[in-house]
Amino acid sequence: MRTSRSPLRSRLARLFTGVAALAALLVAAPAAHAADPPLRDLAAAKGKGIGTAVTGSKLTGTYGEIAGREFNWLTPGNAMKWGSVEPTRGTFNWTEADQIVDFAEAHDQDVRGHTLVWHSQNPSWLANGTWTPAQLSQLMNDHIALEVGRYKGRLAAWDVVNEPFNEDGTYRQTLWYNGLGADYIAQALTAARAADPAAKLYINDYNVEGVNAKSTALYNLVRDLKARGVPIDGVGLQAHLILGQVPSTLQQNIQRFADLGVDVAITELDIRMQLPATEAKLAQQRTEYDAVVKACVAVTRCTAVTVWGFTDSDSWIPDTFPGQGAATPYDENYAPKPAYHGIVTALGGTVTEPPVPAGCSAVYSVASQWNTGFTGNVTIRCAAGSSLSSWRVGWTFGAGQQVGQAWNATCTQTGTTVSCANASWNGGVSSGGSVSFGFNGTWSGSNPVPNVTMG
Repeated sequence: MRTSRSPLRSRLARLFTGVAALAALLVAAPAAHAADPPLRDLAAAKGKGIGTAVTGSKLTGTYGEIAGREFNWLTPGNAMKWGSVEPTRGTFNWTEADQIVDFAEAHDQDVRGHTLVWHSQNPSWLANGTWTPAQLSQLMNDHIALEVGRYKGRLAAWDVVNEPFNEDGTYRQTLWYNGLGADYIAQALTAARAADPAAKLYINDYNVEGVNAKSTALYNLVRDLKARGVPIDGVGLQAHLILGQVPSTLQQNIQRFADLGVDVAITELDIRMQLPATEAKLAQQRTEYDAVVKACVAVTRCTAVTVWGFTDSDSWIPDTFPGQGAATPYDENYAPKPAYHGIVTALGGTVTEPPVPAGCSAVYSVASQWNTGFTGNVTIRCAAGSSLSSWRVGWTFGAGQQVGQAWNATCTQTGTTVSCANASWNGGVSSGGSVSFGFNGTWSGSNPVPNVTMG
């Protein structure tokens, strides 16, 4: 965390943030979530940071309230990339970057600058220019001096060099590598240290979470830089992961970098899945979020975990990987998903599920039936004085029926056991109110109505 802010200012900012967050929670959050401590408090108790990438223009309303309440690190998703801050040579746009830094300071959060030297999202004037090595070197030095210098003393860390390696561990052929050779990395780190001696300097890459050829190349680079006295404080493991493919060597890999004498941060965590998201997939995702965060908690020099956007409505995944998504800890309507609770448990917290009120029940009926198919309907109803902020119902078929397509709920079936949970828009059942969902199914021989339980 930054040490430049006075202790009194930090305490006052934290107190103000806590009071505002509590007021918002009492109004807006589901009962089970409102009682839980925020992620940032759980992380701080473990000596860790918990962060999120953010879009500056969205830092208002519910989005801003969650970003401020839950996280103690922020990363600008795009606002500090070269193409954003200098789209035309000599013409600068710092509006969104300033907005994020100001928000972070108002909420007692650290900022991770992202990113200074990268092969992507460069302005066209830079990417398409014809530069001598001397010109390219000067452009890089000037850019780093300007941007890092602008935020000197206000940012805790920088991703100085982003994604320098190919999958096989060779250097990526980029504007920088082709123009300056592999030592562009050392040059960038040296320039960043000169611009802000207090900021932690990182090299950041993807597919380096487990022990493999790419992560070993990064390991060897960091070892070489340290031996040469080049300023390097840490490595960022992006962790854009796929459901079911979390590397088994994650903690081992974090530890080997830590043993080099550098910090490690998980910088861009998300775990994507093939859509639609089912209850079973979300449960697995919860387990994998828990495992990733626990791997960081287990290594002293793993300083923080940052998710790459905390809500599915602000995730890059659907546009980049068509048919995939649901990768973040919150759904599109800002409701915490099982993945959120996986982070909670990994940080040593507990998840308290609200009991089902005695005045709420579920009734199963067969709306229509034909040949080997039928349409089922379930109504959840709460008597006066009882209500629900979310619901889950289940039953066991006794005659081999199978649930097919469901609507207004997410349903899964394992063997004869069926479990259905509310959709993102219909979890609330008011006092004296009801909600219903339906599904198509198949049957053979008989189609008896099962007993439905809530929980």
